[in-house]
Amino acid sequence: MGNSKSGALSKEILEELRLNTRFTEEELSTWYQSFLKECPSGRITRQEFQTIYSKFFPEADPKAYAQHVFRSFDANSDGTLDFKEYVIALHMTSACKTNQKLEWAFSLYDVDGNGSISKNEVLEIVTAIFKMISPDDVKHLPEDENTPEKRAEKIWGFFGKKDDDKLTEKEFIEGTLANMEILRLIQFEPQKVKEKFKEKKP
Repeated sequence: MGNSKSGALSKEILEELRLNTRFTEEELSTWYQSFLKECPSGRITRQEFQTIYSKFFPEADPKAYAQHVFRSFDANSDGTLDFKEYVIALHMTSACKTNQKLEWAFSLYDVDGNGSISKNEVLEIVTAIFKMISPDDVKHLPEDENTPEKRAEKIWGFFGKKDDDKLTEKEFIEGTLANMEILRLIQFEPQKVKEKFKEKKP
């Protein structure tokens, strides 16, 4: 959305991002220049996003998870992320308030975008997360959460839902805020993803 041809970020978007995130004008301008070096077109495609993720996890398979993260931040569903969507993604996965993070987490787990989460959708995201966990780390997980199926079952059980029930955004956020175990289970590996991105980005 920025003026990528001139290499400068428009004042309108700069002001909007500064007001809606914790980032300063100087940080945003620096990040934009870095963004343009990596993506001269001013947009990141799904494939480019997956490639970036793969570099962070050379011994794992992060493609499935990367696809879901990309989907959750592709606000206009055009198959690319512009700088504004990219910064919002960084903000949502780092320093924003817990409620905002959970709103993003809900969109991540709501795979088909119908406004509710099913047990199968939880399993799909958890399975993608497990593909990024090293075998050694899996060995150290508790017995009742050391497979995608067990972890999904544990998460779903905390919400007190039957197998064919649906979970609304309100139920998801309120249930997670009331039970830190759920929060731990749904963000186990994304926390590591966040740290790796922070290491690599300006």
